[in-house]
Amino acid sequence: MENAANPADPLSILELVTKSTPVAKGVLLLLLIFSVVSWAIIITKFFVYRRARKEDKMFLKIFFKSDSLTNIYNFARELKFSPIARVFLTGYHELYVFKEISDKRGSGAAEKQMMVSPKDLKGIELALTKSTNHEVEKLGHRLDFLATTGSTTPFIGLFGTVWGIMHSFRMIGVKGSASIGGVAPGIAEALIATAAGLVAAIPAVVFFNYLNSRIHGFNHRMEDFSSDFIYMIEKDFMSSAPDPVRMEEMP
Repeated sequence: MENAANPADPLSILELVTKSTPVAKGVLLLLLIFSVVSWAIIITKFFVYRRARKEDKMFLKIFFKSDSLTNIYNFARELKFSPIARVFLTGYHELYVFKEISDKRGSGAAEKQMMVSPKDLKGIELALTKSTNHEVEKLGHRLDFLATTGSTTPFIGLFGTVWGIMHSFRMIGVKGSASIGGVAPGIAEALIATAAGLVAAIPAVVFFNYLNSRIHGFNHRMEDFSSDFIYMIEKDFMSSAPDPVRMEEMP
């Protein structure tokens, strides 16, 4: 009956790691840190994006069905993850900054005379654009770490491999033996660093691209909502009177 350990057994790999040089252990520890932080970011973003998408759908349903801006505003304040709701809140506040508006959308010609002017509308559009950019930046926060992990860890692993091979050749010189049995453990130890670098890099690159595609989707939906919001303002709250500033400039 054979009691020899299988070289492919995970325990053998663990033994190689525990018996490796301090530099190799440092490289593997660094790669482990990169990998753990990357997975923490990935899992967190999955949770945040899922909640954000769910709340976006809830908000848009209320926005297009409700006739009261106050009700929409109160509902939007309860949503903690929805980027579209935060864009709406920005536009709503800007609307009140420029003009005192009626609660009801399309509530009569007499009230519409007190609504926003074309100049005010440009200010609201600018505020919506800035808010959208801010939300995109928040959604992408810390994703740059995934990009750094994907581009850096393979080279860190390669450094560990090169160092391990150098150490193996040095030991060959010391022992004066170049047999396969003497060289193989050192080479295997060195290649573990390359494998660890790839294990850290591949998921980081894949999920960086995937999460960025999700952000692009959020961005497009926020831009579409901004267009709908501006159209609603033009339709229901746009002043038909000339801009007072323009009137002063007339001869």
